Amino acid sequence: MKENNQKKIKKFSGIVVSDKMNDTIVVSVERAKKHSKYLKIYKVHRRYKVHDPKNQFKVGQEVEFVSCRPLSKDKKWRVLY
Repeated sequence: MKENNQKKIKKFSGIVVSDKMNDTIVVSVERAKKHSKYLKIYKVHRRYKVHDPKNQFKVGQEVEFVSCRPLSKDKKWRVLY
């Protein structure tokens, strides 16, 4: 019985909505979701705190980010360059 301890790396893309923190940006990710009973499709937004060590991304830019080890209480993502 072998155990596979590799984690699946999650990758998202979204729009930067805040860059006021040092080394951190807030990225909003939008996705479509379908209602289970009425089958209507609606949009869902989620905001992620993403590690940006060079402070190079500004509000309005589109970025890609992946999961990583926890860097702080809320920050568990790092930006892809």
